[in-house]
Amino acid sequence: MSDFSISPLILFGVGSSFACSGLFYHLYQEKKRELIKIKEIPVFRPDHHLATLLKSSPHRRLQYVAVEGLVEADEKPLTSQFVPRCYGVLQKIKVVEHAEYWNALSKTWSSRPTNRKESTKSVPFSLICPGSYVTDFHVRVQDPSEGSGNFLERVYHRVRQAEEGLVNVVLQGIAGERAVAMEESEEMLRVGSSLTVFGEVVLEGEHGRLQVPTDGREYLMVPTNYKSYIERHERSASMWKMLTALTGIFGASVLACVIYDTVGKDDRSK
Repeated sequence: MSDFSISPLILFGVGSSFACSGLFYHLYQEKKRELIKIKEIPVFRPDHHLATLLKSSPHRRLQYVAVEGLVEADEKPLTSQFVPRCYGVLQKIKVVEHAEYWNALSKTWSSRPTNRKESTKSVPFSLICPGSYVTDFHVRVQDPSEGSGNFLERVYHRVRQAEEGLVNVVLQGIAGERAVAMEESEEMLRVGSSLTVFGEVVLEGEHGRLQVPTDGREYLMVPTNYKSYIERHERSASMWKMLTALTGIFGASVLACVIYDTVGKDDRSK
């Protein structure tokens, strides 16, 4: 018998490859199931076809659908505080002051954000079809603040470094605190941008209204059209599938090489 032993490092590498392959396959299956569920959700545009369907539905309601369209303000839109000719229906401004504090025990400066200020404004808005007007059939989006998803676009971001001066140096010595920077950012849901909303839609007068689903499902807002949203999930599923194959093939290849090398040494030792 040969005294050949497999390196623990090789065993660890092979085991890790197969473990990662199993994890990636699990994530691929989860993403695949999620994609199937998304594709089962009916998708509409805010047009007269949707209006006709709502009128013929029980209680003039569709429990959970996706509606894609362009954002249109129902009244005067919000104006960006930093970007000229930039208008939106939802605006979030954040101001974070970064400062450092003197730690007498460690004799070092430690940093942390402080004095964070955040303000949010919104105006009523609707989804309309490209080329139509708000006077045509539209779907009003109710309670956008309750919607999940990263549907705000960052239109402004700036970090201003604090100025060093004699007064500031004196205050640092007295208070044990010094300003480092001021960070400002503004996010908006812009007028005319594409938006897909997953929720419950009801007929309200001559128009529709999107609202939080009563069956507990997610009130989701996606800053793109439905097709792009599906393609993004398909790319994610393909990525996990590819990683599953690569890690599995790598682990199997290394294992095959080890077995071949072991058998070859045994044959040569006879």
